[in-house]
Amino acid sequence: MDNHLTVNNIEVIYDHVILVLKGVSLQVPRGAIVALLGANGAGKTTTLKAISNLLRAERGEVTKGSIELQGKRVDRLTPNQLVKSGVIQVMEGRHCFGHLTIEENLLTGAYTRSLSRAELRQSLDKVYGYFPRLKTRRSSQAGYTSGGEQQMCAIGRALMAAPELILLDEPSMGLAPQIVEEIFEIVRDLNSREKVSFLLAEQNTMVALRYADFGYILENGRVVMEGEAKELATNEDVKEFYLGLSSAGRKSFRDVKHYRRRKRWLA
Repeated sequence: MDNHLTVNNIEVIYDHVILVLKGVSLQVPRGAIVALLGANGAGKTTTLKAISNLLRAERGEVTKGSIELQGKRVDRLTPNQLVKSGVIQVMEGRHCFGHLTIEENLLTGAYTRSLSRAELRQSLDKVYGYFPRLKTRRSSQAGYTSGGEQQMCAIGRALMAAPELILLDEPSMGLAPQIVEEIFEIVRDLNSREKVSFLLAEQNTMVALRYADFGYILENGRVVMEGEAKELATNEDVKEFYLGLSSAGRKSFRDVKHYRRRKRWLA
């Protein structure tokens, strides 16, 4: 299988003492949608920031393991170099420049590309094709648009950088269910038509698994389960833990009866 992204047994420490990720390994095959699942505080955002090299700003660092993009180490690159390599992160919380219009926000996404005015217009038109709502609101200040529109703007801005891989952090957070479905439909559309790979961190397990090809479940900084999305979605242990279908009141996924951890060894 042609892996676009490979994370090999990484360990992340904050402030030189706090161990947050404990041997996380995952793969994103080329052209796939991979879901990184888990409760709040499981380590999903830290994993994405480790991949996009944004940890240093928060006094964190990858102390073990490696991160490879198409077989080449990228954990030493700057975030800017990584964007030029085709990897871009859409941060949690719909980060837009509130004082800029929607269209001005989108244009900032193309800053790493040397585009002519015609090419820039073409890229904008492509984004508006996927997000018709943004075209309607393009002259509105982003800070005065809805949460769903801001999330679309953040994804659209990432698309302006012509990425091959988008790291999408909690796209459903704080949004109404129908807006969540709309955004995930657009993600699937981008994946199938533009061949963009996605690694998305998401607490909404069942929605994510409906759209993803593969999933990893994180707990306390470790991968505790992985598999094809369809298999995870029908797995009794996953349903029991994430949908609360058991009256047993599990405290941890580790307590689930059928849980087995597969050890990962570096080749």
